Amino acid sequence: MSHSPEQENTHGQENHDHNHDHDHDHDHDHDHEGHSHNHSIEEELSGGGKFITSIIITSVTLVAEVLGGIFTGSLALLSDAAHVFLDIFALALGYIAIRMAMMPASSQHTYGFRRMKVLAAFINGATLLVVSIEILREAITRFIHPEPVIAGPMLIIAIIGLVANLLVALVLRGHSHGDLNSRAAFLHVLGDALSSVGVIVAGIIMLITGWTWVDPAAGVLIAIVILTGAGRVLKEATHILNEGSPDGVETENVSAELAKIPGIVGVHDLHLWAIEPGYPVMSAHILLEDQNLSDTASIMNKIKEVVSGKFKIDHTTIQFECSSCGQGQVVYESAKKA
Repeated sequence: MSHSPEQENTHGQENHDHNHDHDHDHDHDHDHEGHSHNHSIEEELSGGGKFITSIIITSVTLVAEVLGGIFTGSLALLSDAAHVFLDIFALALGYIAIRMAMMPASSQHTYGFRRMKVLAAFINGATLLVVSIEILREAITRFIHPEPVIAGPMLIIAIIGLVANLLVALVLRGHSHGDLNSRAAFLHVLGDALSSVGVIVAGIIMLITGWTWVDPAAGVLIAIVILTGAGRVLKEATHILNEGSPDGVETENVSAELAKIPGIVGVHDLHLWAIEPGYPVMSAHILLEDQNLSDTASIMNKIKEVVSGKFKIDHTTIQFECSSCGQGQVVYESAKKA
């Protein structure tokens, strides 16, 4: 996100005070950031290993379901296999995103590649949407023109697929909280596990009754499950990619809390967004009463306490302005990185 050029136009004493305060904050936060960064790398490496394990298990399931679907003529099994293929694509894309997110920041990518995981989640959600629509189209065709289904083998293969899906879901479960990329992949697999249950139920009903319409009906239910998960992931990923405010944080509430701090007479150009889930960012222009520059350090500390304590935002950029300095003139600025 770009900031106004006026943030860079400081002179004389302002520069001296800014540099002094900035160096102090940077040194204090550097150790914390290094510790958090190392912890984050360990988590990402762990998550990457889980993705590789999941890809191997899911690939075996795909081969079994494709061969079984062709042999038995089951749409439910083939549609489930299509979802399994999407699982592999989602897992591979998620793994690539994790590796890219570990790349350090550069002069051209100042936040690194953290957004790659959000982009991967968006792509996975979009592919889920396309596949579910195709399954619905094929199911409607099967309702109009029923085809024979060999229920016995279909049931056996679906049970094998369910076991594999549950194994993968267990592998990914611990890494899916708070990580949109991992959650998108987890939803792929969880949805596929539910789909396998639908195939199993359809197979049992067809064995007992001989009703072939149950197979496309199971396909419809599978598509609905996929659509639901895809919608949630797409909504959240789109919100982040469009620089939406972090969940549960409203600009009005933040502005109101900042205005309560003694010495602050106004807040404008307040922006809230998230680089990825769990990484909220804020920037703001703070209008102050006329005072010495040395007095603004205590106000900055209070701002950090409010923003971090009440809204869990640890990465902030603040620009101070004084009421008698003229519109947009900078008197103090500070940046704090999480």
